[in-house]
Amino acid sequence: MSANSADDTGRCDVVLVKGGRTKIRYPAELLHDDGTRVTVRAPWAGEGVRDFGFVRFEPGDVFTEYYWRDRWYAVKEVRDGRGTLKGWYCDITRPATVSATPSGTELVVEDLDLDLWRSADGGAVLRLDEDEFAASGLAETAPEAASAAMAALDELEALAGRADGFETLLG
Repeated sequence: MSANSADDTGRCDVVLVKGGRTKIRYPAELLHDDGTRVTVRAPWAGEGVRDFGFVRFEPGDVFTEYYWRDRWYAVKEVRDGRGTLKGWYCDITRPATVSATPSGTELVVEDLDLDLWRSADGGAVLRLDEDEFAASGLAETAPEAASAAMAALDELEALAGRADGFETLLG
């Protein structure tokens, strides 16, 4: 296995890094890796219920997560335990890296503080955490990265506003 592709199916660890430290690590089922896009599925990895006001993530929820090695975001399709679509939670991240480790495959993404939510009915498209992004200082320390992050958020917002939402991107 190379850093550019992983076994097409199996297990992997998803590692979300923020500020140089691991924010969360969780096991996932590796569904597909075509060398550019990696798709994994995992149950809600947080503890208990997380109520954002516009959506609740809770035990039993299942996330099908799409990561790219050439894009500055990840899109997570969220379904409840019965399979009903709740919506899509999008993280603005640096492009993903996938590597082989002694314990298996590891998918690593660096969270850049910006997020977007699109509800299943398309009624809510919310840009999230822009204040955290501004406070991160990325625009001063890495202006190219900050520009790429904002462009990624704008791209996702435009996709989320379309009738077919993320279906074309993820299909």
